[in-house]
Amino acid sequence: MLYAVLGSVVVVVVLVAAVMSLFVRRHGEADRPEPGWHPTDEMFRDPTTDRLIRVWTDDAGRRHYLPERPGPSRPSR
Repeated sequence: MLYAVLGSVVVVVVLVAAVMSLFVRRHGEADRPEPGWHPTDEMFRDPTTDRLIRVWTDDAGRRHYLPERPGPSRPSR
């Protein structure tokens, strides 16, 4: 009986974690740039979401990833 309950708890925890991962940002991803972030020319297509992502760097050299907004202009440096 105890093993059935523990097994059920583990299955529920795994399912909840899987569903939550669909709504959580990926590592280093942000909604908008913070002050001091600079856009780079580096872009890639996220294979999971198929979104175009631009790499931004901050003054400390850390990388941040923002979905590229459609539009005709390129970010200024």
